[in-house]
Amino acid sequence: MTSKKLTLSFVASAALLYTPAFAEEVTLDPIVVGADFRDKNLSKVAGSVSVIGEEKLYDKASQSFVEVLAAEPNVNFSTGASKAKFIQIRGIGERSQFVTPMNPSVGILVDGIDFSQSALGVTMYDLKQVEVLRGPQGTTFGTNGLAGVINIESNDPVNEAGGHIEATAGNYNTKAFGITVNAPIVEDKLLSRFSLYKNTSDGYMNNVFLGRDDTQNIDELSAKAKFRWFATDDHTIDLTLQHINIDNGYDAFTFDNSRNSHADQPGKDTQLTNAFALKSTYQVNPAMHLISAVSYSKSELEYSYDEDWSYVGEFDAALYPYSSFDQYLRDRKQFDADVRLVSDEAGRIFAGTTEWTIGAYYRDYSENMTRNYTYLASPFSTVYDTKNIALYGQLDTHFTDKLTLVTGLRLEQWDLQYTDTDLVNIDTNEFLTGGKVGLNYQESDNRLFYVTLAKGYKPGGVNADTRLNNTEKKYETETLWNIDLGLNSSHFNNKVKSRLNFFYGKRKDQQVKDSFVITRGDGSTEFVDYLSNAAEGSYYGVESQIDYFPLESLHLFTSFGLLQAAFDEYPNNPTMTDRAPANSPEYQYNVGLDYLLFDVITFKTNLEGKASQYFSNRHDEKADAYNLWHASLEYTTGDFTAALWVRNITDEQYQVRGFGSFGNNPGNGYITEKYVQLGTPRTAGLTLSYDF
Repeated sequence: MTSKKLTLSFVASAALLYTPAFAEEVTLDPIVVGADFRDKNLSKVAGSVSVIGEEKLYDKASQSFVEVLAAEPNVNFSTGASKAKFIQIRGIGERSQFVTPMNPSVGILVDGIDFSQSALGVTMYDLKQVEVLRGPQGTTFGTNGLAGVINIESNDPVNEAGGHIEATAGNYNTKAFGITVNAPIVEDKLLSRFSLYKNTSDGYMNNVFLGRDDTQNIDELSAKAKFRWFATDDHTIDLTLQHINIDNGYDAFTFDNSRNSHADQPGKDTQLTNAFALKSTYQVNPAMHLISAVSYSKSELEYSYDEDWSYVGEFDAALYPYSSFDQYLRDRKQFDADVRLVSDEAGRIFAGTTEWTIGAYYRDYSENMTRNYTYLASPFSTVYDTKNIALYGQLDTHFTDKLTLVTGLRLEQWDLQYTDTDLVNIDTNEFLTGGKVGLNYQESDNRLFYVTLAKGYKPGGVNADTRLNNTEKKYETETLWNIDLGLNSSHFNNKVKSRLNFFYGKRKDQQVKDSFVITRGDGSTEFVDYLSNAAEGSYYGVESQIDYFPLESLHLFTSFGLLQAAFDEYPNNPTMTDRAPANSPEYQYNVGLDYLLFDVITFKTNLEGKASQYFSNRHDEKADAYNLWHASLEYTTGDFTAALWVRNITDEQYQVRGFGSFGNNPGNGYITEKYVQLGTPRTAGLTLSYDF
């Protein structure tokens, strides 16, 4: 039945979006996507791409980065922390991290700095745009781009003095303040931009034992400095400095799945990051330019929680209660270097038909982890180091003015070293290949057809848990073959803009987050969390986005994603064969409007939702389907804006993380139950901003 619904949706979408255009475009596409080798207007990008522009971001600074992304087609998330920080695209991506080091499936870049392992530190203030690239990005991003890539660009310095200041106040004691200053140091030569943002909230939990309402609090500080130096007419150098200090609490789970915690040892979810990125763009000659980039980041993280969710003395000793605390401390360092030559118009080869890119990449990543746990006699520590060296290239061959063949290849050497305090030593190295072949047909200025076959990969790794046997300690590399077939179009004098993409993917040695439960001597249970491989998996679906401007004052929009994903073969867990993997909802949608009244008041509203989805690959417990309604009213006069906003207007309860077949409550004899973390309740506030 679901397959029939998908097929009908495909047909309906294709019919809608292939409506003949009655007039040529009268305005150029203003959105430029920078995540590929060449900047392109969004309408000319072949692939499933969403762009969240500044006009949608300026009022979202106090919101969770990951939850903002979740309104995009087939982009999902899970929490299990102070706030959402794990992203899935088309059902692929991590859902949590405990003791095991992680190789990410979704790449996250912020101004050229890799945040794939540290999405908690991505904040929404002073951003220009967020680009969401769905599907494997094997040529451009390699090991971090199996499921897709999120590319975040903050505002660049400009040659004009000025700035922006904003303040937010809301329920749950939400307070935020941000300031941005754009300050040319040497006119037309050296530009700078500085931003600072502080965001705090008590959070949505009430710890009735401690008498506190801030044990799941949000406390974020982000500071950024950007410099642009026009060294010569042919040479530009960009420097970005970033400091992030996240000091959040973590106290999310209860026996009755409410927001009333009984924990006597609330945990933490923190991140302290200092990072920089340096980029040089040099016009070597009229035929080519050289882009060189290096970045470095150092992060200290803590993730800890009260494992028993209760306080000492809450239960009679005859019920065998327990008390334990689990803490994971991580130090991460990462250095990236990328050098590429990119052809310009005069540098085309093969009789002037072919643009080319060739480059080399190096990454050195290290992570030291220490686990302090009540049931360990001493701290457990691991050292995890990886090094990547890659060569890549791409050719864009224009057979005609309308027909272009795109071919890309990436060759990557991956080396891994792992040691721990149990004297386990594992060294692995792999030679990995990815790439793509695509055909683009620009039928007219307002219609682009494309088909792309891409291969992505995600390296194997190590499970660090001491309770695993030797064969369970390692898991293998996953590969993904994906085909995208799509149409970008505009209609009715550019009043309707649309993107439609069909996709199919085949996963081999699919990496699976799994777990099993151990029963302690006192009757309580604990999870053993690890990664393994299913033999094969597959998915298919559609992503659609439509923007309609019937009036200058009215913008209607809709986006939806449909996904059918399944384990095709899962020998280690045969009951999961033909079942959908965790966090793979069959549909997601976002529909809304922006309406300008009297040239000074803008009313915005949207409804977003998603289907039910499995929490885990170990059991069949599901999160319920949900629909969230949001709205805002904004008043703008001159450089001043006041925005009154409400999110989750109906205060719908929905689940963002869950456990099943798990007993943790001594009060009922540790019977297995479903435990969930609830999503953000109704929030409301006022944001005032002023540009100067």
